Amino acid sequence: MTDERITDDVTIPGVPAPEAPPVAEPTEPRGPLAPKPDQRGPEPHTPTGAASADAPEAHAQQGAFLTTAQGTRLPTTDHSLTAGPRGPVLLQDHHLREKIMHFDHERIPERAVHARGAAAHGYFEASGAAEGITKAAFLRAGERTPVFVRFSTVLGSRGSADTARDTRGFATKFYTSEGVYDLVGNNIPVFFIQDAIKFPDIIHAGKPHPDREIPQAQSAHDTFWDFVSLHTEAQHHTIWNMSDRALPRSYRMMQGFGVHTFRLENTAGETSLVKFHWRPKLGTHGLTWEEAQLLGGKDPDFHRRDLADAIESGAFPQWDLAVQVMPDDPTEMYEGIDLLDPTKFVPEELVPLQVIGTMTLDANPTNYFAETEQVAFHPGHLVPGIDVTNDSLLQGRLFSYLDTQLTRLGGPNFAQLPINRPHTDVNDMLRDGMHQTAVHGGVAPYRPNSLDGGCPFHAGAADGAFIEVPAVVAESTKQRGKAASFDDHFTQVRLFYRSLTPIEQQHVADAYAFELGKCYEQAVKERQLQALANIDAQLCAAVAGALGLPAPDAEIQVAELEPSPALRMVGQEWPVDGRVVGIVADDATDAAALAAVRETLDAASIVPLVIAPHGGMLGAIPVQRTPATAASVELDAVIVLAASEDRRVRQLLDEAYRHGKAIGIADGAKTMRDAVGATPDDPGIVGGDAAALADGILAALPAHRAWDRLAAVEAAEKGGAA
Repeated sequence: MTDERITDDVTIPGVPAPEAPPVAEPTEPRGPLAPKPDQRGPEPHTPTGAASADAPEAHAQQGAFLTTAQGTRLPTTDHSLTAGPRGPVLLQDHHLREKIMHFDHERIPERAVHARGAAAHGYFEASGAAEGITKAAFLRAGERTPVFVRFSTVLGSRGSADTARDTRGFATKFYTSEGVYDLVGNNIPVFFIQDAIKFPDIIHAGKPHPDREIPQAQSAHDTFWDFVSLHTEAQHHTIWNMSDRALPRSYRMMQGFGVHTFRLENTAGETSLVKFHWRPKLGTHGLTWEEAQLLGGKDPDFHRRDLADAIESGAFPQWDLAVQVMPDDPTEMYEGIDLLDPTKFVPEELVPLQVIGTMTLDANPTNYFAETEQVAFHPGHLVPGIDVTNDSLLQGRLFSYLDTQLTRLGGPNFAQLPINRPHTDVNDMLRDGMHQTAVHGGVAPYRPNSLDGGCPFHAGAADGAFIEVPAVVAESTKQRGKAASFDDHFTQVRLFYRSLTPIEQQHVADAYAFELGKCYEQAVKERQLQALANIDAQLCAAVAGALGLPAPDAEIQVAELEPSPALRMVGQEWPVDGRVVGIVADDATDAAALAAVRETLDAASIVPLVIAPHGGMLGAIPVQRTPATAASVELDAVIVLAASEDRRVRQLLDEAYRHGKAIGIADGAKTMRDAVGATPDDPGIVGGDAAALADGILAALPAHRAWDRLAAVEAAEKGGAA
């Protein structure tokens, strides 16, 4: 037995504690361990925004001995207080009462949407490119602002799988010098609805059926398709949800969008309308549908694990923040696109992106509940220079998010939780309430007053006050309804589909076929096929054929627009930081060759996982996986240094081949290539010695997959040709 970790110079993420635990239970009292090097809690600030001299660890548990919540040391927590060794538990057992009481109330209501999430700390550095369009201080050149980012699925409960087909939330909290600014968006630039009054409808339709509470975290059921086929403004978001965008390979490889149009104001009082975009430095990549399904069983925590592991291994994910800038005129339109319609986007070819800064995530939370679960976002958390528009969905969100925090976090003082505290002065005149942690002074929390010296005073523009842009409201009448510019529900849906590459289009058709195939009602399927006919006849025919139904003709005329290549996820090469490569080896594998492959991959910021017939060590090299624990879906590529007769290893290789992943097979392991039906000429298949394999994998990984091979395999599985 050993008290040392089995490790070497190559960092393999996933370490659960900052120190290796001993085999025997520790008995010598010592204080709490410090967080792991990859972890960081909220920066210490008081409930009213003052920087605190406390160390971050001051907010964690203290002392070497077990205590009650009141600090009284306890001799044991293993036995209740009883009347004798076999007698009843005594009512006076204050420790039992306190411990069970707190445990019974540990859970809080989960979010109605975006319940399942993962988060990280980081910072945003502004380039200064936005100084001409906004006076926001955090966007000035050289400004570095702490951030906390939460990624999430939308429909699933907190315990659902990460890899469900779904929209992903992308919410960023900027702790700016002018107050907290929240950019609360998604990984899809449009939304299902144009008006917040329909939000309960779309979520009720997408959630599990209320009678059986199934299916979980899925849109492949009757109520969802019943709604979106009837409420056709949802068709645009729906087709994005049927694309590979709804199956991200990683949060690190996922775009983010502000969805709405916002109004920026510069120091001269000039305004412009903008849309916000997050662009990942690693590119935008997806899983295959089969990978997503396999991961749902093998590793339902795949996305949150991937994010945490990448940060732990030093492959800090980065995104550029960019804006599309459009004139702020009374029409609030641009090239026929209504900028107040959240079901529409502005093609990048029409309005190019302007990068205004870069975000880096460099630390994992120290406590999931205190940070990721209790963080409270709100689109109304704004700073001077950034204002909202009259987008009806955005206007409704300004109300909804506050209601959510009241229910989830138990009262109005959620901004005082450490993860939500501003990093600037707070003097809000708000008092008391549940969970009040500030100790306010003075006697006059009102304005005007003289008893507290007149404090707090109103701020002017020169003092950095947030002053709403005096936007003109056109003369109109009170009504329920939308402008005619909101009526087109299909032109941009067609634009999206026809902008994709053939394999991406095939995946969209396959997704529709799967989802509608899970519906029970024939009427729902036929109604959605009619919507597809309005989008694209070829798409409709493919889906109808899979369902065994006739393809209807289009009912409306839809405009033809130039494709937008920026919408494609296929065809470029990207950095490979944080990718994971499996190395199949055994006890007979040349130790120097195995070490060289690992070192080459590690030097490229890739995580190498050694897969061997047994755990422990291969000579001096630690083993991370065995056939029992390895899975193709956790790997971006595979290098085979040793042949194996183990069925599980061959299955892993077969899945990697079918999913279009790069595979390197050593000259001495060619039987593995034959076992999966691969040939040396197949795209993404590399041969040679260990050095050639490592170099070949590094050359293949930037494309994410061998797309030609994936297309051929998927076509062959359906009995056709690529």
